[in-house]
Amino acid sequence: MFRPVIPAAIAHPVRLLPLSFLALILVGTLALLLPVARAGQHAPDFMPAFFTSASAVTVTGLASVDTSTYWSPAGQAIILVLVEIGGLGIVALATVLGLFIGGRLGLRTRLVAQADMHVVSLGEVRPLFQRVAVVMMSFQVVIAAILTLRYRAEYFDSWATALWHGVFDAIMAFNNAGFSLNADSLTRYAGDGLIIIPICVGVFFGAVGFPVLAELFSGWRRPGRWTIHTRLTVWGSLGLLVVGAAGFLLLEWSNPGSLGPLSWHDKLVSGLEGGIMPRSGGFNSFDWGQVRPETLSFATVLMFIGGGSASTAGGIKVTTFLLLAYVVLAELRGDPQVTIGSRSIGPRVIRTALTIALLSVMLVTGSTWVLMLLSDIPFDHALFEVTSAFATVGLSTGLTVHLSVASQLVLILLMFIGRVGTITAASALVLRRRAPRYTLPEEQPIIG
Repeated sequence: MFRPVIPAAIAHPVRLLPLSFLALILVGTLALLLPVARAGQHAPDFMPAFFTSASAVTVTGLASVDTSTYWSPAGQAIILVLVEIGGLGIVALATVLGLFIGGRLGLRTRLVAQADMHVVSLGEVRPLFQRVAVVMMSFQVVIAAILTLRYRAEYFDSWATALWHGVFDAIMAFNNAGFSLNADSLTRYAGDGLIIIPICVGVFFGAVGFPVLAELFSGWRRPGRWTIHTRLTVWGSLGLLVVGAAGFLLLEWSNPGSLGPLSWHDKLVSGLEGGIMPRSGGFNSFDWGQVRPETLSFATVLMFIGGGSASTAGGIKVTTFLLLAYVVLAELRGDPQVTIGSRSIGPRVIRTALTIALLSVMLVTGSTWVLMLLSDIPFDHALFEVTSAFATVGLSTGLTVHLSVASQLVLILLMFIGRVGTITAASALVLRRRAPRYTLPEEQPIIG
């Protein structure tokens, strides 16, 4: 008999993850279909409820209807809960609750958590979730407090309204979901650093990834002892932040549709936003439909890269992108191994990175083609919308609300795959993997 490569105890939790997210999307749809969730006298329609639930659970932020006017405060609260659960992860949330309530973790729960959070060893699961809960709540409370004070001082006359907006935006920021209680997102706050910068900070750290935050929490004073994963994620995220902000400022500085009318101070604040939000934030203080085509392409690349692994961000992930860059560098140098610092990278990790990248390229390319067939939209806008859905970013050039039902279903599928992950989704469809009992002779086809 053939020996299975993936043990059944681990394969089953891997398959359970997509089903868990799908179940939450269906539950969220039913909750949003309640009459109390819709503003006004009309009952909610199915497609807006389904699309909004999928976007919230996958912490994307794409909206087919205006969140501020279509949904009532009860509906907005449902969206908030779905985003919070989806951001932390269904399994992660259940594990954290089990820790605080029962103080024990079963083996199956640890295996499910291991598959969801990409933890290397089972022994890391319990301390990781404890730190995740503390760090996540701390970020959200601090950001909510800063935003509430600013909203009350400058924009709202009621403390209750300021608090609701502050809490809502803080949770959306850290979970990298772009839902907003304003029809124009952050446009009315353009250039206000006391609002834009705290939201950007929440988006940045939410996109770093839970394992990295846990390691930074315990060893931030010793960067020389960080793991390769943490080094790649931290320095890669900072590098992409600088490149993204600088590139956005250079391309949009004089554009009358975006940064042109702003003062230099407001331009710098918006430039920081333009460098962070395409990584998975989804908020916007300017109209992405008015940016230059070069900026749209530049942002599409940032969205495709995404944030850190096991984070609220999407994309192929920073570590995957940088690892492939090291693979190319090693090949150009003729090195026999791919090395990062004083560590070598195994072929299995390289194959996984290549698989994720190629599957993502095929998925985004094919979905762009399908979206162009279903809707009469230009290529660059279709690619931007598709990448935003796949990378769970939530930015839009304004097309989402005008798309047909079939096109919205394409975006829902992309958001689901982008949140669950291409490897996890593929693993969930494979019942058993078997290793061959023999190896075949090698042959080298001509490459290039």
